[in-house]
Amino acid sequence: MKAEKILWVIPILAFLAIWEAIARAEFFPQYLFPPFSHVMVTMYMLIGSGILAENFVSSLVRVLAGFVLGAIAGIGVGILMGYNEAVNRALHPIFSLLMPIPALGWLPLLMLWIGVGEALPVTIVFLCSFFPILYNTVTGIRSVDREVINIARTLGASKRQLLTTIILPLALPNIFTGLRLEAGMAWRVIIAAEMVAIPTGIGALLISSESLLRVDVIMACLMVLSLACLCSEKLLLLLERRLTRWRF
Repeated sequence: MKAEKILWVIPILAFLAIWEAIARAEFFPQYLFPPFSHVMVTMYMLIGSGILAENFVSSLVRVLAGFVLGAIAGIGVGILMGYNEAVNRALHPIFSLLMPIPALGWLPLLMLWIGVGEALPVTIVFLCSFFPILYNTVTGIRSVDREVINIARTLGASKRQLLTTIILPLALPNIFTGLRLEAGMAWRVIIAAEMVAIPTGIGALLISSESLLRVDVIMACLMVLSLACLCSEKLLLLLERRLTRWRF
């Protein structure tokens, strides 16, 4: 285990060392390509001033609100569609038309419908999360072996017992795949929305830093976003392993 951790860290350290060396060699102006050490100093200053924390928390709250709502709705509707053929036939054509539309494609309409406020980025993240999680939930439920379901029915299992003790547990791997993928996508979408329409958050800090040629601030923000996406995925992976111990 220790050897695996060391092997995981070595490429990152090598990448950071190469970054530092290239920046110090000044192949490019340092204001356009600052060294890693300078970016870390900038990050420390941003944390100390409270600017980074304030904007990160704004983005985090929006991501959590939109993602949780999208996950609840996507899993709930997905269970209905996967378990009930009549509901699936009724809703599938509608969602098939709406699903290909990128979440950011709704941005102009939503700006007109609900205005530029906190509801806008939350709604964008909701749309980004809802459809893929819905699809993965339906796929997971429909991929459950029908023989297992038939055996459970033969043994007298009710519809509720089938759903809670067989279908949902076996569909969880697919559901968590959708959750993990969309957790990272939610961060990408919120940053894009904040850059275009919201005056606060990491996306707004990125766009204001670009106008001031503060590449060091931009890189510090991108590093924070990378860590946020990584932590989101790891937390969901940990939750998946706890809920699906039979797979590991």
